[in-house]
Amino acid sequence: MSSEANGNATSGWPFRKWLALGLFLLLLLLQYQLWWGTGGWFDLQAVEKRVAAQEAENAPMRDRNARLAAEVTDLKQGLDAIEERARSDMGMVRADEQFFWVPGVAIEPQLIEINAGLVAPPAQKVSE
Repeated sequence: MSSEANGNATSGWPFRKWLALGLFLLLLLLQYQLWWGTGGWFDLQAVEKRVAAQEAENAPMRDRNARLAAEVTDLKQGLDAIEERARSDMGMVRADEQFFWVPGVAIEPQLIEINAGLVAPPAQKVSE
């Protein structure tokens, strides 16, 4: 009876060995998919790097958009922002103000002509 028990044990061993080998290969295949497959760990790392780079690129644009939105709100709500914009961008001067030339500060000639027309009435030609 002991020879039958030994015979049955050795005849079942090759099946178990192949089953274990098959399961091990399946585990390796799943690990490959987990690490190197489409949507795996390394793909996730690459996507996270691209997202971080895009976020860094978008941050200044997001700040610029916030400044522009605040400026639009100011322009819609009051005239102070419009006046400030006209003074800084176009060099405008009110009628009750005087314009002083500061040497060494560059200003476009057309802005001087525009401001001169706003402050003083246009010169009329004297006909002979």
